Amino acid sequence: MLLLVAGVLLWSAAHLLKRVAPNARAAMGSAGRGIMSIAILASMVLMYLGYSHAETDFYWGRNPQSVGINNILMLLAIYLMVAAATKSWITGSIRHPQLTAIKSWSIGHLLVNGDSASMVLFGGLLVWAVVSVILINKQDGKPALSVQTSAGKEVMTALSAVLAFGGVAFIHIYMGYPVFG
Repeated sequence: MLLLVAGVLLWSAAHLLKRVAPNARAAMGSAGRGIMSIAILASMVLMYLGYSHAETDFYWGRNPQSVGINNILMLLAIYLMVAAATKSWITGSIRHPQLTAIKSWSIGHLLVNGDSASMVLFGGLLVWAVVSVILINKQDGKPALSVQTSAGKEVMTALSAVLAFGGVAFIHIYMGYPVFG
């Protein structure tokens, strides 16, 4: 569990450094990008190893309703990630689509994974995403949102999200994690 906690903390620290210690981040200069990239990659390795090897307690399990809600939240999360990249119409309404996607992903996974390792991983990343939104809004304000889009772009965004969801579901099933039911 220690590796998992370390991974979540390193992920959060690497992503929040610019917001909580801008002078320290600026002092790193252009090398800071590489350092932060290595820290983020290391955090992902720690989270993977920590989660897959964690000795954990179980508090609740999956049920058909929570699995269905999780799948809807996952599709929303993937759509928001794709929409952030394509500047889809939703990005004109949701100020932080990628962080909102992480929140949706985290909540969905907490619904179906009631063990302590999942609470650390998904709960920790949920807290990081909420804190990030608060800090960004506090520091940058809330500028007006506007997006120019087309019907074709919207269809491609939705289609890409559905295909990506299918790919993620396939990988989960291949790795032995149930996706449906």
